[in-house]
Amino acid sequence: MSFDPDTLYALLPQVYRSRDSSGALKALVRVLAEQAEVLEEDLARLYDNHFIETCEEWAVPYIGALVGTRGLSAIPEEAARHRNEVANTLALRRRKGTAAALEQLAEDVTDLDAVVVEYFRHLATTQYLKHLRPTNQAFASLRRHAVLEAVGTPFDTLAHNADVRPITRGRGRHNLPNLGIFLWPLAAQPVTRAAAFKVDDFRYCFDPLGRSIPLVTRPAPEAGIASLAGPLNVPLPIGRRRLAEHLADYYGAGLSILLRVDGRDWLPALDAHGLPLAPLTSLVRVCDLSDLTDGSGSVTGWAHCPVSGAVAIDPVLGRIAFPSGEPAPSSVEVSCQRAFGLAMGCGEYPRAAAPGDPIRVPAGASLQAALSVAGAIGGVVELSDNAYYPAAGLAVHVAAGQALTLRAAPGRRPVLVLGGELVVHGGDDSAFALEGLLVAGGALHAPRNDPVDGNTNRLHSLALRHCTLVPGATPAMAGIPAQAARARLVADVPGLELSIEHGICGAVQADNECSLARISGSIVDALAPAGLAFGGIGGGAGAPLHVEASTLVGRVSTAEMRLASNTLFHAAALAPGAAPVQAARTDTGCVRFCHLPPGTVLPRPYRCQPATAADALRVRPVFTSLAYGDAAYGQLAPHTAREIREGADDGGEIGAFHAMYLPQRLTALRARLDEFLRLGLTAGVLLEH
Repeated sequence: MSFDPDTLYALLPQVYRSRDSSGALKALVRVLAEQAEVLEEDLARLYDNHFIETCEEWAVPYIGALVGTRGLSAIPEEAARHRNEVANTLALRRRKGTAAALEQLAEDVTDLDAVVVEYFRHLATTQYLKHLRPTNQAFASLRRHAVLEAVGTPFDTLAHNADVRPITRGRGRHNLPNLGIFLWPLAAQPVTRAAAFKVDDFRYCFDPLGRSIPLVTRPAPEAGIASLAGPLNVPLPIGRRRLAEHLADYYGAGLSILLRVDGRDWLPALDAHGLPLAPLTSLVRVCDLSDLTDGSGSVTGWAHCPVSGAVAIDPVLGRIAFPSGEPAPSSVEVSCQRAFGLAMGCGEYPRAAAPGDPIRVPAGASLQAALSVAGAIGGVVELSDNAYYPAAGLAVHVAAGQALTLRAAPGRRPVLVLGGELVVHGGDDSAFALEGLLVAGGALHAPRNDPVDGNTNRLHSLALRHCTLVPGATPAMAGIPAQAARARLVADVPGLELSIEHGICGAVQADNECSLARISGSIVDALAPAGLAFGGIGGGAGAPLHVEASTLVGRVSTAEMRLASNTLFHAAALAPGAAPVQAARTDTGCVRFCHLPPGTVLPRPYRCQPATAADALRVRPVFTSLAYGDAAYGQLAPHTAREIREGADDGGEIGAFHAMYLPQRLTALRARLDEFLRLGLTAGVLLEH
């Protein structure tokens, strides 16, 4: 209903309007109309709050209480996921005790992809003649490769001997009362029409740095609440044989893998009815493109590269080979899925965009020219393509009082390839930020003086948000030579405020005259515990440090530890008696809920791990992987000591993956299982890395 003040005023009798020479009556009508609009909006909102699909977030727990939803956990920033949990409460109770109900419960409570396995179905037992299971054979056929590839996964269908170890501890599996609830903390993150890494004219890689990274499945929605998840519904690594046999399920527009060659999707042409004129296998075939080596172990090429015919794809190694006997492609773009746990570092995930109308730089345009223009007036320079942006070096000068942001366009993950340094210089109260970029090679350097005119650098703040400054060496790419491992962020400006938010970065050097270095939700990786992850230029004490919910791989030397909270320091001393993590001042600062290696010299810690010297050997981080590019990079292994996995101030994990709230999710799931498990069954929660 519309409450237009003029319309309402016109409805009043003429006698009253004629006497309203001062406009007081019209002003009163306007106030009444405004309040009526507020009341109408409030009534509409109250009506929406009656339904779980449309209610506001604060109303979700109240509707949950009405239908008897139990154990809604209070995880920060995760309130939205309770909506599904409450909405499915009644449907789950109707299916209580079934595998489908438990699977949906696990997905709703944890917001992770889940698969439930009833292990009594896969026991090698003498079968009851009135309930034969022909597929449950006691011996495995070596000819059934698809079945053999699934061994040890949630989709294993082979018969196994009984295992009496308790599944609740994640050890035993195959037993009559056992149910396995598999969860995927690694989510599939999309890569859309990104430039492929070029090895030569006919060989390419899906990974932008040319690494052998396995491709994973883009999870498809399940048919309904009563259905069980299959291999296409979870971010499962794609095997060669499975891709070859189910190519149409994985390759194509909107699926897990797609190539775009010379500006068009690599798909068969369609006829007038929209049907393909040729089979998909005429364009794409699956091969093992592993390295070929000579007698000395040197790589001489890839195996099974085609000479003619279809393009070869290896999903296990993330490689592409075009027929060498045909014309080489001029451009290759890839769309695929990579696995990672959090929105950390570069990626196509949503990011809060900087305000302002950006200067857009397409691939091939001059990035230096755009930075020079924007540096004088402030603003945003935006890399608009998922492409390589090579530069021998870049120089940025930000005018006094201005702020300049170099960012990736929304939904993009460009690669900035530096042959030299990205040098940042600014005037008084100036600021520079990088957002959403993958920076390979070179380093981001804020020198004390401008290298061109020698003027003092007065840059006030330097920020990295959702960026990856690749740890370690980088290969030659986009015409830029290979780069050796080095410090990736160097700051030498007195009074500078340095910050790294939700990023992945190599070693950081910040002079102790910098005002503050702030690291939050990030990984800083010096490649080895004895390397210098954070310190001053030349190896001395670095800037005062404020670090929260982060993982630092390498030694740390700071002038003052202002705050260290929920942070994992994975460091080792260079020499006996030296401190792996130290602050020059120990009379100020706060260190709380962190993991600190033995020999650390910091202000008195509060509830840090290990709690005693006797626990140092047991309570130490065990990583699934510390190789940048791996899906589980920086994540703690499940057998890491509980004091670290649940040692944060809110009971969460210490380190960069604290924001996953994985312990809280698992606790909430275990609290709900008793309500939906059949009598006599036992469920174990198993993580798939």
